[in-house]
Amino acid sequence: MAIYLIRHGETASNAQRRLQLPETPLSERGLEQAERLAGRLRDAGISRIASSDLRRAASTAGAIAATTDAAVELEPLLRERDFGELRGRLYSDVVDSGLGDIFSPDLVPPGGESWEAFRTRVAEAWVWVSGRARALEQGGGGHLAVVTHGLFYRVVLGEHVAGHPGEGHGEEGSGKPLRIGNTALSVIGAAPPHRAALVACVAHLDEG
Repeated sequence: MAIYLIRHGETASNAQRRLQLPETPLSERGLEQAERLAGRLRDAGISRIASSDLRRAASTAGAIAATTDAAVELEPLLRERDFGELRGRLYSDVVDSGLGDIFSPDLVPPGGESWEAFRTRVAEAWVWVSGRARALEQGGGGHLAVVTHGLFYRVVLGEHVAGHPGEGHGEEGSGKPLRIGNTALSVIGAAPPHRAALVACVAHLDEG
């Protein structure tokens, strides 16, 4: 029994490095990425999908549901960090305005979530995910797919998975932060300490 942690497909805002609005859809490239991921997961044994209710995640979950016949449950706890009034703005514009780096723990977005509030929500969400995984195991088995967002994904790997693979595990042990690309797939043990068998893999996107 495993938790398949998934980041949504690409959007135009991802490509533009823009803080996203809730209704942002997948781009054409993102739709193709979602289809490729869905093909990879067709025979993976996924029997349930939990997804952020934001459009880009729900669309990715829908693609997976189409190949696995798994039911989708939308859950607001799985949403990306709420950047409030900064949503819709380019990352660079936020920096130039003097508010600072959007990834800094010190940034408190006007009308949005502080870093600590976000981390607290991710912890609550992970308890919820773990409960759904246990219920699935008790109810007949199969794996749980969880479709979410980049910052949410990074906090899960860094704070809730054994070995903290979200921190300093870049290519070839370079020490650089792990890249979590669109439709990145991690396979995580459903039971504590939630060890990862696969981390942020995008092999399904390789042209070869």
